[in-house]
Amino acid sequence: MQNRSFEYALLGCLALLWGSSYMWIGLALETFPPATLMAIRVVLASAVLLLIMTFQGMGLPMDRRSWWLFFTQSLLNSTGPWLLLAWGQQYAGTAVSSVLNSTSPLWVFALSYLVLRRGQFPGGRQLTGALLGFTGVVLIIGVGALDSLGQNLVPQLAVFFSAALYGMAALRGQLFKGLPPIVPATGTLVCSSLVLVPLSLLTEEPWTLSPNAVGWTSTIVLGLACTALAFLIYFRLLSTLGAMGTASQAYLRAGVGVFLGVMFLSERLDMETFAGICLAILGVILINWPKSSSAVKSTTAVK
Repeated sequence: MQNRSFEYALLGCLALLWGSSYMWIGLALETFPPATLMAIRVVLASAVLLLIMTFQGMGLPMDRRSWWLFFTQSLLNSTGPWLLLAWGQQYAGTAVSSVLNSTSPLWVFALSYLVLRRGQFPGGRQLTGALLGFTGVVLIIGVGALDSLGQNLVPQLAVFFSAALYGMAALRGQLFKGLPPIVPATGTLVCSSLVLVPLSLLTEEPWTLSPNAVGWTSTIVLGLACTALAFLIYFRLLSTLGAMGTASQAYLRAGVGVFLGVMFLSERLDMETFAGICLAILGVILINWPKSSSAVKSTTAVK
């Protein structure tokens, strides 16, 4: 059996990168408006990945079908959910938004029965893991976050739908299986740039801004680490751990936020939060637990 410990380490790294992105976004938003920040983020990430591809002697495919796949993936994986989150979180509240945005593994589970073939459906163990992980996120963020559920309904639905888009992206991203991860990562981010740069220019007049050093530093980290590197890991994991396994990093992101708070902000870890972290980790383990050889043979027979 293939040793997947390296893939699990990459899953933790992806959760760390995307979990820490909220901190970098918060710092950068002090000097950059949302659309401009996202535009710089994807342009910087695209430029770095294109440079790497050039040095490796690689190129992006030029056929219409590939670019349609890249563009659709960008709407599901970056442009669409980022814009929905940027708008919805302003009115829905950070806590409830974090809970709603962590439902992407549940969306993957539900949508799998619509888009996958029989024999590829996730099983009961993965559903149990998804539910345990979600419960863990609720405990980490605080059960009180659910008190405002139903208030500001439209913004909350926007955040909820952003998680659905992430779920669709994880399932649809498996269409790129067989390609080097840098190819779909670069193509997707280039397409996001083509949408976000004009949006920034039309709505926020970025040429009038005077960002400070903290804003620029946060934006650069966001573009290089939390976008370029994270997208490389993401598309690799879609090929190795699958859609459910990759989406499970959503449960680890909440724990990353707590870890950063304890390490750098001297925050305390209470029992409810600790229990939530344990449940989130258990959920991720169940989702990613390898199938037994007998189960694999049974699935092969069904096909």
